[in-house]
Amino acid sequence: MKKFFKKIFCMTTALCTLLTSAILYYSQKLPDTFSCEHGKKLSLNTFLKISAEPSENLSSALAAKTSPETTTVTLSLMGLVPIKNVEIRTVERPMLTPCGKPFGIKMMMDGVMVIKTGPVETSDGMVSPAEDAGIQKGDIITAVNDQRVYSNRDIEKLISEGNGAAAAIELIRDGKKKLVSITPALPSDDSSPKLGLWVRDSSSGIGTVTYCERSSLTFGGLGHPVCDTDTGKTVPLFSGEIMDVSISDIKKGVPGKPGELRGFFSDNEPCGKLSLNNRYGVFGNISDDFFNNEPVPMALRHEVSTGDAFIYSTLCGDKPEAYDIEIKKIDYDDKDSSKNMIIKIVDPELIEKTGGIVQGMSGSPIIQNGMLVGAVTHVFVNDPTTGYAVFCENMYDMSRAS
Repeated sequence: MKKFFKKIFCMTTALCTLLTSAILYYSQKLPDTFSCEHGKKLSLNTFLKISAEPSENLSSALAAKTSPETTTVTLSLMGLVPIKNVEIRTVERPMLTPCGKPFGIKMMMDGVMVIKTGPVETSDGMVSPAEDAGIQKGDIITAVNDQRVYSNRDIEKLISEGNGAAAAIELIRDGKKKLVSITPALPSDDSSPKLGLWVRDSSSGIGTVTYCERSSLTFGGLGHPVCDTDTGKTVPLFSGEIMDVSISDIKKGVPGKPGELRGFFSDNEPCGKLSLNNRYGVFGNISDDFFNNEPVPMALRHEVSTGDAFIYSTLCGDKPEAYDIEIKKIDYDDKDSSKNMIIKIVDPELIEKTGGIVQGMSGSPIIQNGMLVGAVTHVFVNDPTTGYAVFCENMYDMSRAS
């Protein structure tokens, strides 16, 4: 009998330790806010069942006819053990058209991005005006002497007009405005004054449209920001266009060397305009040509589960095809990133043609249980069949909030 009670005690202790660990883990990993459709119950697709404890406030919020309504509820483990209080925002579920068609991006920056600083050869030797002023790679120069600039030509003109006098440079670094003074250098060849910096004012590339919304003729694509190739910084958007693209070739990905889709702009006329470039992708208005599928409900992030799914992607021309994938892992807490899910390509045809995920597939929509759950964003360099994806809810919310 003594051994029996000792065994019961050990099992109880182990169970309590397991529950304590689970509570601590989920309290840290689960976000503080969830969205829920009117009339639906919040239940998470976690290993251990987690749901919102029913309450009068929750019931009235979910039954509300207006949107959004918010209420605070308690998430509980298996309906018994409280984990944390969260805010539930009731929403109207959007109907979105999953796309998967490639598109070209042409962006003009809001200001100019510094991609390099260096010395200027003068009659007195080498000097570095930009470095001496504290200007750094990745800075966004927005004005010179209180005059807005949008290109290298703008900067050169304003510096030349100053006849070598010190200039006031307004710039943005890590989201903060700064004002620095820079004294141009006169090159030994007596050409116009130089600052010793190289800048970029535009960017272009190819990606995949994730979804379109017919009611507003808007779209979301890429699932991650357009970043400068030299600095890795998000390109600040001033204006931009999207173009029709036809995929003409594939560079197959292998471990250690990501592949890419290669294509060309198939029409000189733009088919849409860009309005946003942020951490969840690019967004704007688009033509009817991209509504190539029937609309489906957008999944809220708590409805996404591990298991089978498929993507729409284009490997030839401009016609998307469906390819099987598996959602391996979900991170509900990673809301400020485009790496909410780990996915694996399992479709033999896609692996044969591309090796897995390649550059240009970013934005390929992910469909699970008849809903649009997210978009492909990144590839694992050492395993091209595996990569990251972002929740479609994050993309959609950010496009409407900005």
